[in-house]
Amino acid sequence: MTTPVPEELSTLLARTGVVHWSQDRPTADLLAAAERTGRRAYSVELQGVADKAGFMARCAAALKLPDWFGANWDALYDCLTDPDVLPADGGRVLVVTGWHGYAAAAPEDWRTALGVLGDAADYWAKTDTQFLAVLVEPELTAPAHPTPGTSG
Repeated sequence: MTTPVPEELSTLLARTGVVHWSQDRPTADLLAAAERTGRRAYSVELQGVADKAGFMARCAAALKLPDWFGANWDALYDCLTDPDVLPADGGRVLVVTGWHGYAAAAPEDWRTALGVLGDAADYWAKTDTQFLAVLVEPELTAPAHPTPGTSG
């Protein structure tokens, strides 16, 4: 018997795009719920990342990107939109934690990263495969002003 997915997680997982998540629930619950609902779940931890190289290295490791990954924005987009790189008939969920330090240290790169995630979501929205990037908030309340390039 499969454990039912709590309503707040089911509602979140029905979305597409780049969203903030400020639920008082362990990130592991979100990852497990994504898997239980047929989505491929990936966790990208950015704690301690302060530059683009660190961001790309964390993405490459967490997403198990191929050797040809060029550690640049175009290559990241190519990987995020390649079903052979990130397979998932039921959809893809990227859970991004610890991102605030990177956003503060490299705001231009962070905006570009959000743009790449949003562009990947737009690409998959034209298909029947979902792409959701969840920016986990460290506090119970979402920021008063969403991070540029996100849907709040």
